[in-house]
Order: sequence, then structure tokens, then C-alpha cells
Amino acid sequence: MSKLKVLFVCIHNSARSQMAEAWLNNLAGDRFEAESAGLEPGKLNPNVVAVMLQAGIDISQNPTKDVFSIFKTGKTYDYVITVCDAASAERCPVFPGKVSRIAWSFRDPSSFTGALEEKLAQTAIVRDEVKAQVQQFIDSIH
Repeated sequence: MSKLKVLFVCIHNSARSQMAEAWLNNLAGDRFEAESAGLEPGKLNPNVVAVMLQAGIDISQNPTKDVFSIFKTGKTYDYVITVCDAASAERCPVFPGKVSRIAWSFRDPSSFTGALEEKLAQTAIVRDEVKAQVQQFIDSIH
């Protein structure tokens, strides 16, 4: 059986979409092939890298990718899941083929303020929320 292809999209591909991609590949890589991309690719958020490493997943070498570059290749996906706010999600390209679009909304770790420990704690909460949502998604696909 071929794997279901999933693309997670966010603004900068630096935090939420990277976490979702890592969780799906980690939890169900035998059934899914996950990728992620951003509307305006930036740099990986070091706090996200740190909290994912705390969970045993190293994303430090992941590149940030541009969703429009992927779109132009004609690559198809079974699911395109946005993990940013609704207004930003509306800017995502519509991928060809039979694709299910899903919108999940998570707080943006780049917007967190306070001391490093506070930012890491808030980012860890988002990490756990993303993991729970990914697990729910896995469980919903039979």
C-alpha cells in the first residue's frame, strides 16, 4: 500500500509546520509521507528545535521550503494541512488533484515573549498540541 502524502503549510516553515511534519513522520511514517513548507520561508526557530529535541526528535538540519516552489513542481498530496491562522491559510495555493484541505490553528512560537525559559515552556505547549492533533489525524484515517 502506498503512503498517504501530507503537506503541512505555515507562514515561515520555521515552527508549527516543521513540528507537524516531524510528528507525523515519527508517529506514522509507515503510513504517511509528510513534508512541510511556508508561504515566506524563514529560518528554523531555535526554540522549536530545542523543544523537539527534548521530545527525542532532531529537526535541526531540516531546511525551510517554499510552498509555491513545491506547487510549481506539480507534486500532488492527499492532504494539505495549514497550521497557521485562517487569514494566512487562505494565501496557500490550491494543489491539483483530489486533495483534502484541512485547517488547524496553533499559536506562533515566534510571537512568544519573555525570558528564554518562558518562551521554551510556551513552545513546548504548542509542540504537545501539535502532537495531539497529529495523533488525532492519524487515528481518523483508517
